[in-house]
Amino acid sequence: MHKKPHSKRFIHTNIPRFLISKKAVEMEMENRNEAKVESAVEFPACDDVNTNKKDDEEELTVEQIFEKKEKEVPSWKKQLTVRAFVVSFLLSIMFAFIVMKFNLTTGIIPSLNVAAGLLGFFFVKTWTKLLERSGMLRQPFTRQENTVIQTCVVASSGIAYSGGFASYLLAMSQRIVQQSDKNSTDYKNPALGWIIGFLFVVSFLGLFSVVPLRKIMIIDFKLTYPSGTATAHLINSFHTPQGAKLAKKQIRELAKYLSFSFLWSSFQWFFTATDECGFQKFPTFGLKAFQNKFYFDFSATYVGVGMICPHIVNVSLLIGGILSWGLMWPLIETRKGHWYSATLGPGDIQGLRGYQVFIAIAMILGDGLYNFTKVLSQTIAGLNNKIKENKTMNLPLANSPIKNPLSFDDERRTKLFLKDQIPKWFAIGGYIAIAAISTATLPHIFHHLKWYHIIVLYIFAPILAFCNAFGCGLTDWSLASSYGKIAIFTIGAWAGSSHGGILAGLAACGVMMNIVSTASDLMQDFKTGYMTLASPRSMFVSQVIGTSMGCIIAPCVFWIFYKAFPDMGMPTSEYPAPYATVYYEMAKLGVEGFSALPKQCLNLCYAFFAASIVINLIRDGLGKKRSWFIPLPMAMAIPFFLGPYFAIDMCVGSLILYIWQKRNKDSADALAPAVASGLICGDGIWAIPNSILALVGVKPPICMKFLSRGTNNKVDSFLGS
Repeated sequence: MHKKPHSKRFIHTNIPRFLISKKAVEMEMENRNEAKVESAVEFPACDDVNTNKKDDEEELTVEQIFEKKEKEVPSWKKQLTVRAFVVSFLLSIMFAFIVMKFNLTTGIIPSLNVAAGLLGFFFVKTWTKLLERSGMLRQPFTRQENTVIQTCVVASSGIAYSGGFASYLLAMSQRIVQQSDKNSTDYKNPALGWIIGFLFVVSFLGLFSVVPLRKIMIIDFKLTYPSGTATAHLINSFHTPQGAKLAKKQIRELAKYLSFSFLWSSFQWFFTATDECGFQKFPTFGLKAFQNKFYFDFSATYVGVGMICPHIVNVSLLIGGILSWGLMWPLIETRKGHWYSATLGPGDIQGLRGYQVFIAIAMILGDGLYNFTKVLSQTIAGLNNKIKENKTMNLPLANSPIKNPLSFDDERRTKLFLKDQIPKWFAIGGYIAIAAISTATLPHIFHHLKWYHIIVLYIFAPILAFCNAFGCGLTDWSLASSYGKIAIFTIGAWAGSSHGGILAGLAACGVMMNIVSTASDLMQDFKTGYMTLASPRSMFVSQVIGTSMGCIIAPCVFWIFYKAFPDMGMPTSEYPAPYATVYYEMAKLGVEGFSALPKQCLNLCYAFFAASIVINLIRDGLGKKRSWFIPLPMAMAIPFFLGPYFAIDMCVGSLILYIWQKRNKDSADALAPAVASGLICGDGIWAIPNSILALVGVKPPICMKFLSRGTNNKVDSFLGS
C-alpha cells in the first residue's frame, strides 16, 4: 500500500510507496524529462527561490544561488553534528510511534518526509538562533546537516516497517497462528531481546551490498530516484530566503493541526470505555451499514492520509470496500451451511474470514506479480540501455555525437560527490563479516531456519538488492515486500511443513526484506546527498546511525503496543495488524497448499488474481492521461479484510483537498502536505500517552454507545425494573 510523501522511505508501505506519493513523483519525473538545467523552481515548495536581479533578469540555478551564499561546503565530519543526531533521535521516537500505529491498524503508511524535513529544520533552526543570540554559535545550520537529519530519521523509522512488526514477525506469534489453527504449537512469540538481535544482524547488510555501485547509479547512469530528488529540492528550498519563509508558514500550519489532532484524539479517549464505545463506532450511515463497517470514525489520522494520497488511491479503497462488504460478503453469508460450516465463528479462517483473507491475498499477489515483472523488465531494459549509451559515448568514432558538457550544477555536484570515496574493500569486507555473523546467529533465533538457507539468501541478496535499487531509481517503486514474498514461498517449501517451513519462510522473508529495502533507501539517500552537496560518507554514517537507532527504538515501541493491548492482532482489536494474518496465510499456503480453503474460495481466488492482472494491463494500456478512472488492485484489496471505514475517512480528506485546490490551488499545493502531516502526527503522538495509560491500567470513564430503538427500549425496561 508498502513511501512515501516519500516520498522517502515512509514509503515503505504495504501499498507500493509510489502510489502514496504518485503526484509528487509524477511532477518530478516530468521535470526531469524536460532536460532543462535544474533550478529550485522544480519543486512546489520552492516556487519563489529563483531571484530576479534588479540590474538584469538572469535566472540562477540552484548551485549558483548556494555558491554565492555558502562560503565553503563543510567537510563530511562537520556535517555529522551532535545536535543533528539529538534531533534525529527525538524525531525517530515520535515517527516510530506514528509508523507503528499505521502498521498495526491498516498497513497504509503515508509519506512523512515533509513532516520530518519541516520538524528537523524547525528544531535545529531554533537551536542555532538561540545560540546565535547568546554569541555561542560555532557552526551555522547547513543544508548538508539538514540532509543528515532527514536521512537518519527516515532510516530509523524505516525499521518500523521493514522490521515486520505488523507482518512477518507478528505472524509467527501464538495470537496469529492459533487464529488459523487452534491446536498448533509451532509459533514464536515476540520478545524484546531476540527481536533487537535479529534486526541488528540483518538490517546492515543492504547498506554494504550497494555501496560500491553508488557512482554507477548516480553519476554514470544518472538514475532519477524521484523520491530522493524531491527530498533534495525540499531541503534546498528550506535554506534559501524565500524557501525559509514558506517553511515558516508550513511549520505554523503543521503545529496548528498537530495540536488540534492531539487534543481531538485525547477528547475521544474519554468515551471509549470498551471496544464497542466511542466516536470511532459512530453509525454515520445507519446501524445496518455500521454492521458492514460502513461508517465515518472521526479519525484525524486518516483524513490527513487522504489529503496526502492521490485521489485514485482513496477511491480505489472505497470501491474495494463496496465490492467486498457491500456485495460479496453479504452474498457469501447466504451460503453459510453450504460453502462453510454454520457453527464457525466470524473470525475462523475456514469460514467467512477465509474468503476475506485469501481473496485479498490473491489480489495482492496478482498485483505484485504483474508489477514485479513490469519493474524487473524495465530494470533490465534500462540497464541495457545505460550500458549501450556509455559504450557509444566512449567509442572514438569520427561521426559520433559530441558528449554534452555538464551543467554548472552537475559539475559542482559530481566533483563533491566523488571527493569522499568509500573504499570498495570496506563495503565488501563489511558485507562478508556481517553475513558470517548473521549465518552463525540466525539459526539460534529461528531454529527452523538452517545455515544453508541463510547462505543461499545471502548469495542472491546483493543481486536482488541491486535490482531493487536500480528499479527504484527508474520507477520510484521499491519491491522489498515482493522479494520478501518470494523468500516466504521458496524457503518455506524447501524446509517443508514437517520441519517448520512456515516459520522458516517468515524468517527468510524478514532477512530478504531488510536487505533489499535498506539498499534502495541508501541509494535514495545518495541521490539526495548528491543534490544537496552532502558527502557520501556522511550519508553512509547517518544511515548506519539511523539504522542502529531504529533497531532499538522500533522494537521498544512495538513492545509498548504489544504489552498495552493484549488483543493486538485479533480482527476485533483496535490494532488488528491485518498483514500479520496475510503473511501467515501466505506462508501456510506455500507450505501446505490449498487444502484448508473453504468451498469455492479457490475459484474466487483464481478469478480475482486474474482480474488484478487484467486491471493493471488496462491501466498501462490506456496510459497515464486516460487511466485516471481505473482503480488500483492493491488498494482495492485492503478493505476486503479490514472493511471500508478508513477508506471513508480518506475520501473525506481527499474531498477537503479537492475543494481547497479548486478555491486556491497555490495555497493547497504549498500548505496541504503540512496540514495533513499535522493531522497525522498529532493523532500518532497521542498513541504514546494512550499506550502508557493502558499499561498502567487507567481506563476511560465513559462509554458512548449507539443502540437501535428496539434495543434501547429493552435496556430502559430492564433498568426500570
